[in-house]
Amino acid sequence: MEKPYTFNLLHLLFLYLLLPFLSNSIPPPAQADHSEIISRFQRYLQVNTSQPSPDYQKSTHFILSQADSLSLQSQLIEFVQGKPIVLLQWPGSDPSLPSILLNSHTDVVPSEYSKWVHPPFGAHIDEQGNIFARGSQDMKCVGMQYLEAIRRLRSSGFCPKRSLYLSFVPDEEIDSRDGAEMLASSYVFKNMNVDIVLDEGLASPNENYRVFYGERAPWWLVIKSNGAPGHGAKLYENSAMENLFKSIESIRRFRASQFDLVKAGLKAEGEVISVNMAVLKAGTPSPTGFVMNLQPSEAEAGFDIRIPPIGDLESLEKQIAEEWAPALRNMTFEFKAKVYCMMTWEGPL
Repeated sequence: MEKPYTFNLLHLLFLYLLLPFLSNSIPPPAQADHSEIISRFQRYLQVNTSQPSPDYQKSTHFILSQADSLSLQSQLIEFVQGKPIVLLQWPGSDPSLPSILLNSHTDVVPSEYSKWVHPPFGAHIDEQGNIFARGSQDMKCVGMQYLEAIRRLRSSGFCPKRSLYLSFVPDEEIDSRDGAEMLASSYVFKNMNVDIVLDEGLASPNENYRVFYGERAPWWLVIKSNGAPGHGAKLYENSAMENLFKSIESIRRFRASQFDLVKAGLKAEGEVISVNMAVLKAGTPSPTGFVMNLQPSEAEAGFDIRIPPIGDLESLEKQIAEEWAPALRNMTFEFKAKVYCMMTWEGPL
C-alpha cells in the first residue's frame, strides 16, 4: 500500500517555479476553494487506471473536462489504439521562445485490495486529512498540482511569456513505449519546441521542495535457466532450479555490496546500482496447483535494475553475461527494458 498522502494544502511546485516572474504575490486559496481542490483530486483518484486494464477513457474525460474549465487548448493523441495521450497547452505571450513541458502519467500499479485499510480507488479521507488511494503519490497528485497551479495563476491574471504544455501519458508503469517514448520521437513533440521537461520525483513530507537530478536508468532483466527434468527425490547437478539458485545468490551478493555502501553512509541511494527481484517463475502446473515431485526443466527470474549516470554499464553487462547468466550453465538472459543514461560531463553530480 502506498503511504497515505496528506493533502492539507496542494504543494504547487509549478507555482513556485513561476513566482520570480510574477509582479504581485498570489494569495492562498480560500477555504471553499480548498475544498473544491480536494474534491477534484479525489475524483481523479477514483478513476481506476491500474495496470493491466486501466480505464483510460474515464481518466481522459476527466482531464479534458479540467482543461475546458481552465480554457486550455487540448489535443488527444493515440499512437497506439486504446492508449491515449492528453496534451494541453497554455499559449505564451511570446510563442517564439522555447516551451516548458510538465509531464505526468495516468496509469498506476495494481493493488492488493485485501491489504488496504480503505479501498484503493475510494480516495477516502481520514480525520487527519490523509487521502488513501492508489496514485495519490505516483503520480496523479503531480498532474493535479499542475492543473491547480494553472487555475490559481489564471485567476490572478497571470499570462506566461513562453508556452506551457501539460502531457498526461499512459503505460508508464509498464514500459512507457506506447506513451512518452512515442511522444518524444514524434513530430508533435518536435513542433512543441520544448526547452525543459519536468516529470515525477518523490513526495515531500513537508513544505520543502526537493530537486532530483541524476535519474537512474532502468534495466529490466529476465534470466532463464534450463536443465534436465527429474524426480523430486533425486539429487543431480545442473538442474534448472540449481542453476537459477546460483544466479540469484550471485545477484544477492552484488545487491548487498551496493546496499552496504548506502547503510554505511558512503553513498546516497541514487549513487548505487539497485537490484531487486520482481518475478520468480518455475514449476509444472497441475489441476490443484503444481506438481511437487517433479523438478522443472525451466525456471526464470526477473530483476528491476536501476543504474545511476556514473554507473559502469560495460562492467555490469559483462557481469550479467559471465556471472549472473552464464551460457556454460545453460542460462540465457534478455532485457525487457534497457535505458542508457550515461554521464556526459566531468565532475560530481
